[in-house]
Amino acid sequence: MPSPPVHARAVLLAGPSGSGKSHLAAHLGWPVLRLDDFYRDDDDPLLPRDATGLADWDAADSWNTGAALAAVVELATTGRVEAPTYSIGESRKTGCHSVVLADAPAFIAEGLFADRLVAGCRDAGVLLDAVVLSPNAFVTFARRFVRDVVEARKPIRVLVRRGLRLLRDQPDVVRRCARAGMRVVSPKRARAELAAMRAPAAV
Repeated sequence: MPSPPVHARAVLLAGPSGSGKSHLAAHLGWPVLRLDDFYRDDDDPLLPRDATGLADWDAADSWNTGAALAAVVELATTGRVEAPTYSIGESRKTGCHSVVLADAPAFIAEGLFADRLVAGCRDAGVLLDAVVLSPNAFVTFARRFVRDVVEARKPIRVLVRRGLRLLRDQPDVVRRCARAGMRVVSPKRARAELAAMRAPAAV
């Protein structure tokens, strides 16, 4: 069976938590599919947990890869998708929202585990680019902590413990994404390169 025609192509944008993915996507003004909305609910038996029994949002299986890939492909081929709206603070989906491309030739799908979609998007013929941000680890630590406190994502003690672990693990996240086929770039360079794009071309 032939593949459906492609309405637009996806730029997959990954990076460590707090690396500026959402900020970059908003700055570019492209349509954005938030991949963090595809986390599993707290009562999902497949949701990994850490040694304290809390949900481990940094474990790959905390994220529904199949649902996220289906949403990216649907958006790319139809120009519209109904995506979940997820609350990190409540650890569950709280509703849904529409992502509509109109006449945009490309869109950004951004999230910590976007690298897990590279192969599937390439196979589906909807991949424009795949980028992982690699900012300064200490700047990322500070930005992430401030964001998470302001948004009251989790108790302070949880945020501190998680933040220190993510600081240590940041190089591993970037290497993981590179192995999946993503280009490693700084946030500044990514902003310049993506802003310069005018028309989609398959990777």
